[in-house]
Amino acid sequence: MTSSIQYLEPWEFSPAVVLFCLLAGGLYLRGWWRCRRTEQPVGYWPLLSYMTGVLIIYLVMHTWFDYLSQHMLWIHRLQHLVLHHLGPFLMMLGNPGKVLPHGIPARFTTVVLIPLWRSAPIRLLYMLLQNAVVAPLLFVGLIWFWLLPDIHFTAMLSADRYQLMNWSMLLDALLFWWLILDPRPRHAAGRLGYGARIVILTLIVPPQILIGAHIALAKVSLYPVYNVCGRAWPISPLVDQQIAGLVTWIPASMMSVIGVLLVVRRWMAENQETPLPAAEAT
Repeated sequence: MTSSIQYLEPWEFSPAVVLFCLLAGGLYLRGWWRCRRTEQPVGYWPLLSYMTGVLIIYLVMHTWFDYLSQHMLWIHRLQHLVLHHLGPFLMMLGNPGKVLPHGIPARFTTVVLIPLWRSAPIRLLYMLLQNAVVAPLLFVGLIWFWLLPDIHFTAMLSADRYQLMNWSMLLDALLFWWLILDPRPRHAAGRLGYGARIVILTLIVPPQILIGAHIALAKVSLYPVYNVCGRAWPISPLVDQQIAGLVTWIPASMMSVIGVLLVVRRWMAENQETPLPAAEAT
């Protein structure tokens, strides 16, 4: 009989997941410690938020949770809720744009990162992915694409496509939530205005509700691949599907509500900190 501790062991060892989590967590910790010795230290809450995000990403990608996600549709939707919403959201609340540059070795930044960032293809790709129209379309589009029954069937039966699905969700989410939660000052280059962020967060809610409702309310099994793989627990395909639809429908939409509240809070705080011009003050 499998103990609860064994569920935390790797289901299938993945060097990519281990490397990502070690680098993301280790470089942030190094940068956070160095920031503590500057005139503008980073507090403990951002550290806790960021590291919690890295931890839960590790848990859903590199433990028996990953096995369960391949044998239960609703667990799979929980996995993608973490990869595409909660994990990256918590990481971006840790202000990695400020902390990570202090954690990355200076020589690596000079020799590799700066030339890479200055290259035209990388800059153009980043600008495209961070475009206020493209970013939300890609964010919702990936959810829709990977849940197309035929696409989902082939992805769940192919190790390479399965990894591509999970990594595409994670990397897209890191870019999206950075765009939304970017804490840089008002006039920073490439920074999206608060009003645009609220509009984006509002617009991505209805499509996610429709996708979740379509899955939850369907009268037939949309994802027979879980019959082929075998379900981890003895529940009917429709019940599995209904729970999966609710996970896609409600928690994902609530993340947008939380995001809007945070954006509004930052907007109000920034307006209070910004002094009025002399003409307006009078």
